[in-house]
Amino acid sequence: MHIEPGLVADSKIWLSYATAAGAGAFAMKLAWEDTKERGSVSLFARATAATVLVFCFFEVLPHYPVGVSEVHFIFGSTLFLILGAAPAAIGLALGLLLQGLFFAPFDLPQLGMNVTTLLVPLFGLRYLAGKIIEPDTPYVDLKYRQALALSTAYQAGIVAWVMFWAFYGHGFGAENIQSIVTFGGAYMLVIIVEPLADLAVLAGAKAIHALRGSPLVERRLYHPA
Repeated sequence: MHIEPGLVADSKIWLSYATAAGAGAFAMKLAWEDTKERGSVSLFARATAATVLVFCFFEVLPHYPVGVSEVHFIFGSTLFLILGAAPAAIGLALGLLLQGLFFAPFDLPQLGMNVTTLLVPLFGLRYLAGKIIEPDTPYVDLKYRQALALSTAYQAGIVAWVMFWAFYGHGFGAENIQSIVTFGGAYMLVIIVEPLADLAVLAGAKAIHALRGSPLVERRLYHPA
């Protein structure tokens, strides 16, 4: 999870429900489009894989409370490139829900904020990918600068939303600002690591020819747009 309990008071938390509903509606739109293109079985398989991976990222990989939130290795850009935007969005939301239900029930009131914080940057990442990746370029052929741009954009979006919730919840006091700056600085480690992970995973996918045309991966992984 990203947003710590108590960061936003109960009287203000309604906004997170509204933003999460908007993010969820857009995710369902992407899921419907994905289903029409690839079929429901493919979407279900990729969303299930994304959910399992996200849950493992949250529970198995190192995560540390820093400032106003926690620093996680989420690999949102990796999920997007390998599985697609809709499965990644579903996996992020369900991964958060499962973590709250089984390991951190005290975080469930923050679910709306956490869903918003992870999904909206993913949608921005999807838009950016359409701008910086040439239509004739499969994802397995991405360059480091492109992977860096995608990962940086996603992590910057997460930091921006955490900052928003922190300012919304606790205002612009010096202590709150210091906690926000500390959190943002710690996230630089993620920005350094995740583009390298993206390229490593893409290189592995490029070497596994059996996945070409597979319903278990994003079609754009091997094929032009």
